[in-house]
Amino acid sequence: MSKKGRSDRSRAKQHNKQGLQAYQNWDIEQAVQELEAAVRLAPDESDYVLNLACALARSGDFDQALKALADFMRLEPQSPITSRFEQLFSSGMDEVEQTLTEKMKDADIPLKQIGAAIQMWMEYRITVGRQRLVIRKPETWASALDYTVRKVNLHPVSRQHIADFYGISDSSVRTHHEDLVETLDIMPCDYRYFAGEENPLDKLVEAAELLERLERQFQEA
Repeated sequence: MSKKGRSDRSRAKQHNKQGLQAYQNWDIEQAVQELEAAVRLAPDESDYVLNLACALARSGDFDQALKALADFMRLEPQSPITSRFEQLFSSGMDEVEQTLTEKMKDADIPLKQIGAAIQMWMEYRITVGRQRLVIRKPETWASALDYTVRKVNLHPVSRQHIADFYGISDSSVRTHHEDLVETLDIMPCDYRYFAGEENPLDKLVEAAELLERLERQFQEA
């Protein structure tokens, strides 16, 4: 490898490291910029491409995230996770989405919330990256997605009710719900999945900005 090639690899590694740190800190714009730089310098590093896809998915830019996944699949056509990513390019719904849509419609959940649950599932399948994704029964993941989206949208429902509604155990809903929350770093009223007209978090942001202005004024001589 030439001196320039080694230099590019070293810089790409640093950009990838900084991108992952920004991703963890929820500085998603910075994460995307750093990871794009890493991929430009080392386009054959599949891990960098996969990291970029995760950052783009978290930013809500699923079109670009899918482009990054397509690049990953070209680099690792025999990877066991490639078949999972291929499903994301299908025009039809997978078994989890079919079950989720059917059950949420039966429960008279608004279409926006159903769409939010499908978006959550798409982001999750990208974000788990190289981790194994086991789907023994579509109801296990569908129930957790339904439960999580209802909680995000302040729609009161017990976990046991969801378990009974989907015909699975309460512990299964809990386990998969916790996995979704941890993997996607979901918060109450999360902007990615909140489908209401007014997000309560907006008021918190406004209050924080007001307090900051008042503190500045208070400190002025």
